[in-house]
Parts: sequence; structure tokens; C-alpha cells
Amino acid sequence: MRILIAGASGWLGTRLTDRLRAAGHDVVRLVRRPARGADEVRWDPAAGQLDPAALAGAGAAVNLAGANIGDRRWTQGFKEVLRSSRVDSTGTLARALAALPVEQRPRVLLNGSAIGWYGDTGDRPVEEGEPAGDGFMADLCRVWEAATAPAEQAGVRVVRLRTGLPLEHTGGLLKPQLLPYRLGIAGKFGSGRQWIPWISMADWLAATTFLLDREDIAGPVNVVGPAPVTNAEFTRELGRLLHRPTVMPVPAVALRVLLGEMSVEPLRSLRVMPGVLNRAGFEFRHPDLRSALEAALPVR
Repeated sequence: MRILIAGASGWLGTRLTDRLRAAGHDVVRLVRRPARGADEVRWDPAAGQLDPAALAGAGAAVNLAGANIGDRRWTQGFKEVLRSSRVDSTGTLARALAALPVEQRPRVLLNGSAIGWYGDTGDRPVEEGEPAGDGFMADLCRVWEAATAPAEQAGVRVVRLRTGLPLEHTGGLLKPQLLPYRLGIAGKFGSGRQWIPWISMADWLAATTFLLDREDIAGPVNVVGPAPVTNAEFTRELGRLLHRPTVMPVPAVALRVLLGEMSVEPLRSLRVMPGVLNRAGFEFRHPDLRSALEAALPVR
């Protein structure tokens, strides 16, 4: 089918675009510059501009747009960038979908969100029915998800992808950690007791395409692996695979000095479970951390 993707040039968007095209889908990218071909549509989410006619006849829309959380310190200005880049793009796309006649409207919108919705869960496992937690990321996810309302109210099936931490050596959680690990100067963050909701890149892609087709699934979906681990367990497993020691912990105070307010994220405990995916019968290719890391680190 014809699938529209916002955020197609990002780390996850690029891989999803390649996956969908390899499966035979016609992928159209929403871009902020002038379109360079029939596979691109120009939009301006900051100004709320997207011609609904450009979306007519598509089977699905996917929105992964948003500034990278870890690009720089969380100044007040950058926090506004993080918020507007997500909320503006989501609202613009949702309103354009709602403006189309029913017969021309995409059937489903997969919209990005994050496990930051839950705040800090401690040791308590949580599924999709849990209310939003506290803190900047939880507040961001709350308004981000709410911006899908126009599409949902118009009858579009909206799935909110509460993505965990996809594992691949080219980006995300792993990329910035590989050099210190290989130098033997890595270790757990803080106490190491905080839970990490990882997912292999292969499973993130498979789950996302699975949700495109499952007409019985709507609302929030935790796109995470079935077996979260603590930071200390993650550290030991990654060190084992790289054949490096992991005896140099990073104290919480050092993270605060280095990262400022953003330091709360690697110290936050998120024991998030894939409740919807499990109940829908989704089969994880990498159900445990070891197999996910082995797939994420082709060269060790």
C-alpha cells in the first residue's frame, strides 16, 4: 500500500522506510524542503501546513518526527524544541488526515511516543493502562499523544508507539557507549538497579509493521522487548560480549554534572512490559538481551 512517513530521514525512520520498500510498499516521505520527486511531499509542521490532498488515497501514515532527545543539554529553549518538534508535527498530520473525506483517508496512523510516559516505575512492571508519570518526559509524552486527537475523532485507527530503547550499533542507546566499553572504562550508571526497556532493532521494525496490519489494535502500545533488565545486568552483558571489563561505574553526581537535567533519564527506572504485543501474539525474534545485543553488534 501507499504509506506516508514523517521523520523518514531519522535513525528509526530510515530503517522503517527501507523495510517497507523492501516489502513492496510505496513509501512517500514528508519533507520540509521542496519535494524532489513523486515519493516526497512537502510540509511545514511548525506552521501547521500540510495539504490534505497530498495524503488522499494512502493506506497508512507513520509519524516518527521529533528532535533527538540526546542532542544537547536540556536548556529551557531545547526542551521547547523537543516539545514543538513532536507536538506540531503530530497535530499537523492529525488535522490533515481528519480533513479528508472518509473514502480518501488513510485507515491508520502510527504515531511516535516513548516509554518516558511512565515516569519512574521503580521495580514495578507496567503495561499500557498505566497513567502518565511525573517529570519532563512524561509531560512531553502526554501532550504528544494528545495531539493525535483530531485523527482519532475522525475515525482513523491511531496507534501510539511507546518505543523503548532499540538496540543497534549505529545509534540510539548503544552507539555512544561502545567506545568507553571498548576502552575498558565503562560501568553501570548510578546504583545500576534501574530497569532498562530495550528492544532489538529487528523486533522494533517487525512490531511496527505488525501494528500497521492489525486492525483490532489501537491506542498506546509499548514497543519494548519482553524481558527488561537492570542497568547493572545490561552493563555486564554488553561487557561480556565485547570482552571488556565493566568495573568503572558512573556516579549519579557525575551524570548530573555532565548532562544537567537530562541526567534523570539514564537514572530513571522503567520496567515497561509489552502487554498489547504479547496479547496480540507478536513473536519476538530476540526475546532476551543476549540475543538482541548479539544482533546489534555484528562486529565485536
